[in-house]
Amino acid sequence: MARVSVFDYNSLPPALQQLADAYQERGASWDHLRVMAHRPEMYEAYYSFLYPLHTEGVVEAALKELVRLKIAALNQCLF
Repeated sequence: MARVSVFDYNSLPPALQQLADAYQERGASWDHLRVMAHRPEMYEAYYSFLYPLHTEGVVEAALKELVRLKIAALNQCLF
């Protein structure tokens, strides 16, 4: 059960709708945008911090994503 309310696609600001479309085209999840819509001005700062952590380093990005999903499931954060 989500502890933070999430926005549906039509409630997202236009810039986040465009990002959601790009994620969907790649077959990737855009659920994080549904939460970030609470503070869309912070998304750019968040993304510039997160992206290098996710894509660089010793551990492959795919494994990092699986770990992230497992942690979310254990904390009942999936919606």
